[in-house]
Amino acid sequence: MFELTLFIIILALLFDFLNGMNDAANSIATIVATRVLSPKLAVAWAAFFNFAAAFGFGVSVATTIGKGIVSTEIVDQYLILSALIGAIIWTHLCTRYGLPISVSHALIGGLAGSAIIKAGIGSLVPGGLIKVAVFIVLSPVIGLVLGVFFMIIVTWIFRNSKGKKVDKIFRIGQLISSAAFSLGHGTNDAQKTMGIISILLFTNGFLGEEFYVPFWVVIISHTAIGLGTLAGGWRVIKTMGMRLTHLKPVGGFCAETAGAFVLIGTAVAGIPVSTTHTIAGSIMGVGSVKRLTAVKWGVAGKIVWAWILTIPATAFCGAIAYIIIKQFI
Repeated sequence: MFELTLFIIILALLFDFLNGMNDAANSIATIVATRVLSPKLAVAWAAFFNFAAAFGFGVSVATTIGKGIVSTEIVDQYLILSALIGAIIWTHLCTRYGLPISVSHALIGGLAGSAIIKAGIGSLVPGGLIKVAVFIVLSPVIGLVLGVFFMIIVTWIFRNSKGKKVDKIFRIGQLISSAAFSLGHGTNDAQKTMGIISILLFTNGFLGEEFYVPFWVVIISHTAIGLGTLAGGWRVIKTMGMRLTHLKPVGGFCAETAGAFVLIGTAVAGIPVSTTHTIAGSIMGVGSVKRLTAVKWGVAGKIVWAWILTIPATAFCGAIAYIIIKQFI
């Protein structure tokens, strides 16, 4: 039992690493697109703040993932293993082909698909799934609205300033906004892996009678996502930062600030949201202030299709993985 548990923890950390790779685009795409930092410096900057998020935002999202998606009574090692396999396959494919997806929803889909195959649809926790479903729609919309709001406010404040002066100010501002977004990304996304590892330990009796998230799990989860961000998913970064819309430092600042507000707010509230959905909505909001045609809606449409397919695709992969695993056990 211990050997299998250790193997699944390693697999969960691999998923966390891939999460960081795919979501590196979310943290640094705008700051690279505006040439405030070089790609290598940008990923190092984002990775540092991904890890720093371990110290100060709680574990509410981890608790939601651990016991708010699937009934804890039916969770075992094989279900978690199947969910991770489903999520890893989809995340790897999308990262390879440059599609920014919700890695969070990939994990949730994998859990749901494995649980349905094992114990039927009644094994799902409706409250947690409804919360996730609502914020699939709300997080990009809120990001878009805040992106528009911040862009309009900043444009009005600096309406009489010269372009070069504004660029200089917001090149510095983007370092702050990018750091804030990376903190939000780290605290929201690393907590998904924390939740998976913690529920694994709990169901195998390693945590005692009450579910909680050990601090060592917090540290290793933030380390893995930070290293993944450092590795960088360069094709996804190109899609998010250069193909979606043209950004200047002021636009990058507004998009990152809007995204940071959403991510940190939802993390504190224990709502697992997609950093990809959030920053894409923010970038589109900022781009649309200039003119609606500034956003490349064809690229945006492909991203949305990847979002829509993520949960059913990973649910299918997780279900197939569970069936195969049970055949050999």
